[in-house]
Amino acid sequence: MYVNFTTSAILIKEYMNGYKKILIFLTFFASLLFYAQENKKDTLIADFTYLLKAKINKSTPDYIHEEFFSLQVLNNKAFFISEKALKFDSIFQSEFQKATIGGSTSTSFKGKSFPKTKFPYTIIQSNQNNQYFERVGMTLLSYKEPTINTWKLIDELKIINTISCKKAEITYKGRNWIAWYSTDIPIPYGPYKFSGLPGLIIKIADDKGEYDFELVKSVPRSNLNGKICRVSTLRYENAKETTIARLQETKKNSINNLTGTLANMETTIAPESRETVRNIQKRQQQNMIDENSIEID
Repeated sequence: MYVNFTTSAILIKEYMNGYKKILIFLTFFASLLFYAQENKKDTLIADFTYLLKAKINKSTPDYIHEEFFSLQVLNNKAFFISEKALKFDSIFQSEFQKATIGGSTSTSFKGKSFPKTKFPYTIIQSNQNNQYFERVGMTLLSYKEPTINTWKLIDELKIINTISCKKAEITYKGRNWIAWYSTDIPIPYGPYKFSGLPGLIIKIADDKGEYDFELVKSVPRSNLNGKICRVSTLRYENAKETTIARLQETKKNSINNLTGTLANMETTIAPESRETVRNIQKRQQQNMIDENSIEID
């Protein structure tokens, strides 16, 4: 595969707006024949949308990034994923299907706008564990962690958007979190890796005010009419098991050796674009240093 970074605007934008956007794009391109937009075996029992407000950069502490996330609940598990990631997959599949129906052997994404998430992970929650998935280069990596069971339940009530909530606290991965959950919605899930409470988490924020998730939309089972999970199986099937530490190290190495990563993906960099790639690499490295991660420890 030969890529001219000077003319390939989509790929350059992917790099400039996230530490591995181009890698995700190329991975999806390489997986076209195996693409499945929906998990047809899983019917939703509930569908929730959360709004995240987060201070994601250390260098700009006053900047608050906002992004919507989807929590799709099945009978025995729930998927947590960025709405932008879902839209990315939907647009990609739509364009590929158009090309296939038209008899084309190649797909052009010229002029197409792909949503760019700051959080390209998928998390599957269950009663036993949380499983985290993220793609680095051509490899989908995954690790498991036990479901959180160290919540401190507080005898305090609060009404949030007409929902009666109870308070819970926890120290998790270097941050102190305050959660508000509702036993009126007996679903033990919530945003990110936060689950294990006796009711749906309506709102959760850290005590520094740097990360704040709040439920903004819900679709009950009675209104779903047999709808199925909208998460592409490419985001969680056939993943390579790893650990948190190894995943972070792999991401770091992928950025530090960007040229080698592209070579492993059979991507040739045009000579006139090598300086662009080096600049992109520098930005990616700086982004990693500047990241105010949700997990400190």
